[in-house]
This record gives sequence, C-alpha cells and structure tokens, in this order.
Amino acid sequence: MRKVKVGAFVSLDGIMQAPGGPEEDPVGGFEYGGWATTYFDEEMGKAVDELFAEPFDLLLGRKTYDIFAAHWPYVEADDPIGSLFNRITKYVATRNPDLQLGWQKSRSIGPDAAAAVRALKAEDGPVLLTQGSTDFLKTLLAEDLVDEMFIAVFPLVLGKGKRLFGDGTAPGALKLTSSKVSGSGITINRYVRDGAVSTGSFAMEHPTEAELERRRNLA
Repeated sequence: MRKVKVGAFVSLDGIMQAPGGPEEDPVGGFEYGGWATTYFDEEMGKAVDELFAEPFDLLLGRKTYDIFAAHWPYVEADDPIGSLFNRITKYVATRNPDLQLGWQKSRSIGPDAAAAVRALKAEDGPVLLTQGSTDFLKTLLAEDLVDEMFIAVFPLVLGKGKRLFGDGTAPGALKLTSSKVSGSGITINRYVRDGAVSTGSFAMEHPTEAELERRRNLA
C-alpha cells in the first residue's frame, strides 16, 4: 500500500498560491507571488531535504505540473532537486485526455483523479507526494485520500488567494508528529491521520434558562 503525503507552504491564513515567484500563478489578480522566498532559511532548507529524502513519486495537478515541467528539466544537471524530480515518476491529474506530457517519466491519471489515486494507493511503491496543486488537493481532501501532511506555515497574512483547505474537506483528526520553528519564523509541522473527529462539551451539565432560550433562537 502506498501513502499520499501533502507537501504545502501556506500563509497564516491558509493561502498557498504562488509561493515561489510573481509569474508562478497570478490567476485571480494575486499580487504576492513569491511570498515564501524571503523567509526561506537554512532550517527550512533542511526540512525540505528531509521531505525529499524518503523515496517518493510526485502526484501533481495539471497547473503545478506545467510550472514544474517548464523549470526542473532545464536546471543544471547537478541541481539536487532537479535531478531528483527528473528521474522519478510524475503522476498528473488532468481533464484533457489528449494532453501530451513532455517531461520524462510523466504519466496522466486521467479525469477521474480520485479513482486513479485509490488505484495507485493499492499498489506497492513509494509515497505519492503532492507539491502545490491546490485544485487537485481539494479532490484528495474531499475524498479522504490524504495520509500524511507536511505543512510549513509562514508568518504572514495574504488576505486572498487559493487556500489549502476549503469547504468539502473530509473531516478527520490528525496527529502532530513533529514541529519546529525556523529562524525566520516558519513553523514546520508534520501530521498523520488519527481517526475520526471526537467531540465533547464545556457546557454546564444542566443548562440555564438563558442558555435554553439562546438555543431556541439559533435558527
């Protein structure tokens, strides 16, 4: 069985659009492309190295695939991330059945991404790691297909843009397995699935008349 792991850079308000540069994804008039770059420090670099140290294949949405395919095949041969990304398999979720994927070892998983990812998870093989792919992540999260999360939270608020979580995400509990703060203030968190959401109550055992009236007026 293979696991799906999300790798995401997000702002404090949950936005993950265009962390790497102004031209990465200006869709919707997003003005802050490249917001992650000025915070990237040695600790964050080590965390990324650790994320990529475990064997993995990439699991990408079409737009992120296009960004990567226009960049990583063209970096210097000794670039460690480029050489890694170029030699591993890239699985791409796309609604276009005729899409030609020119980057080596790239495979389309077709328009039914959820069914395709379930099939991939049932196989033996390395972790399926996402990068970016905000729209595709909505499908993975809604279909409860994510097993682990690497979320780096950057100390800024962006106000608007594409978010990691949204309506439709399948509810579930997560267990924090590690957390550290980089020198620039990035909080680097790792989570694994931890069952269903459990609930309780801080309310009084016997509600007051005022509380009962409040409940009746909620509608």
